[in-house]
Amino acid sequence: MATADEVEFQQQSAADSNPSQADDASAGRQQLDVLVIGAGPTGLACAIEAQRVGLRVALVDKGCLCNSLFHYPSHMTFFTTPELLEIGGIPFPSPHQKPTRDEALQYYRQVAAHFRLDVRQYQRVTQVTGSDGAFHVQLSDRFGRQQRLHAQKLIVATGYYDLPNTLGIPGEDLSKVHHYYDDPHPYAGLDVLVIGGKNSAAIAALELWRHGSRVTLVHRGEGIHGHVKYWIKPDIENRIRNGEIQAFFSSRVTRIGLDEVTLETPQGERTLRNDFVFALTGYHPDFDFLASLGVEQVGPDRLPVCNPETLESNVPGIYLAGVIVAGARTNEIFIENGRFHGDTIARDLAAREPIARA
Repeated sequence: MATADEVEFQQQSAADSNPSQADDASAGRQQLDVLVIGAGPTGLACAIEAQRVGLRVALVDKGCLCNSLFHYPSHMTFFTTPELLEIGGIPFPSPHQKPTRDEALQYYRQVAAHFRLDVRQYQRVTQVTGSDGAFHVQLSDRFGRQQRLHAQKLIVATGYYDLPNTLGIPGEDLSKVHHYYDDPHPYAGLDVLVIGGKNSAAIAALELWRHGSRVTLVHRGEGIHGHVKYWIKPDIENRIRNGEIQAFFSSRVTRIGLDEVTLETPQGERTLRNDFVFALTGYHPDFDFLASLGVEQVGPDRLPVCNPETLESNVPGIYLAGVIVAGARTNEIFIENGRFHGDTIARDLAAREPIARA
């Protein structure tokens, strides 16, 4: 029996000896029924369900598979159970009541392989033209090489974690400032400022302190946010109460310098010695990209206009999935509920007129 590598070699050899066959295969990769933009858990779920109703599907992502999850803290534990992260009906095996980031990445890799999803990583969408039934999607890879895909329908599942909320203050562009927290080791013995008062800021402050950093927390609210995980909130509050982590509430950072930060506090301006800053002030969807597609956004939360029964946007043929459905309300949709959007969209696609084959 031939191995997978041998089969692939034989198929490639046949294509090489038959140029028209190779051309047909290449054309098939560019002509799609559905293109999913975003290869996170929700995007994968959308692709799986679209395949199940017989559609020709591919996914593109400007990063790697589950790019947002990959950029979560390396030791992160989900605040949920494994079965609530499952997609495609594939069980999520985990020995832990709350799975880890690494377990989730492995699970989604295996799911993508199981369904043989056509995932095209490190492909950034630069332009979308055309209309329902004939969308033209321009892509650019890491080296600036261009290609074009053609799809009859689009599903936008781009999430929000790639775009941090910026502070708009002097010094925010310094290399010492980070909008993502990964590992505490490089900051041991240093003065570290954490900006924010929700889960990510509290967890980062605790981990940094426990690994030897001198930590200061700054939050514009009056205290740690009430939605912080129930086992994290008393921990961070006790560290602050004991003076182990310095905290400034009802305060904000006004300037970041090379060796210091300046704060505006209820007691007046303060300047603190500083080596690194973690500005963990939240993230937002790519509203500009949605606007470029013609998707309308309403209200202060910039809610995209879409049919809640089908998740089709105001632009015919363009569907929305995952957290972007909630606009700036990024705390309303998670993997746990966004994973069902693929089934909603696939049912609507299957109920419509059959998609014409190119």
